[in-house]
Amino acid sequence: MRTGTLPSTAYDDRPYTRGGTVDRADVGVLVQSAVDGDAAAWKALVEGLSPLVWSVVRAHRLSDADGHEVYQTVWFRFAQHLGRIREPDKAGSWLASTARNECLRTLRSLSRLTVTDDPHLLDGVSEVGAPEQSLLDAEEAAAQSERIRRLWQEFERLGDRCRQLLRVLMASPPPSYQEVSAALGVAVGSIGPLRQRCLRRLRARLDDARGTS
Repeated sequence: MRTGTLPSTAYDDRPYTRGGTVDRADVGVLVQSAVDGDAAAWKALVEGLSPLVWSVVRAHRLSDADGHEVYQTVWFRFAQHLGRIREPDKAGSWLASTARNECLRTLRSLSRLTVTDDPHLLDGVSEVGAPEQSLLDAEEAAAQSERIRRLWQEFERLGDRCRQLLRVLMASPPPSYQEVSAALGVAVGSIGPLRQRCLRRLRARLDDARGTS
């Protein structure tokens, strides 16, 4: 059973945020079908739940090479245990927990945290037009790029706990709180309040940055 193809780049924004989607209500059925050898069901699981796996990898800030290895290992272990998962409808939580464990194992083996570059969120492409419009478009693109740069700059100044939580919550489709809990080892009841605190801190840092610029 194949684990499917990898995104073109582990930390490329587009595969990460625009991966396939799968209705969580269908996950259990897809798992059972995959156990019975249904290749289409396996493909649907990989495409639908890969964004969740990548979000956990990103939260632990692995290098590109290590991230790919963890991704492959997680799906390999999922294939190995497919017929033994006690709650097939919670396969997302199983994957998130396994991804977290593999990330921590990799970090322990490196004995240090490897920092990677942030993804490029803006690809400034403007259509050819009048010189005046081109200038306005270029200025707007530059302003937007600067806003995004400041956002990520302040994001990186948050504590590790906030950065990990927000990175996982940015997955598309959004993970359930049970999946977030499995990915980060945070109690389900603490996720909402922690998310709000982290967002308030980020907003305050952005306001302060604007006030001093």
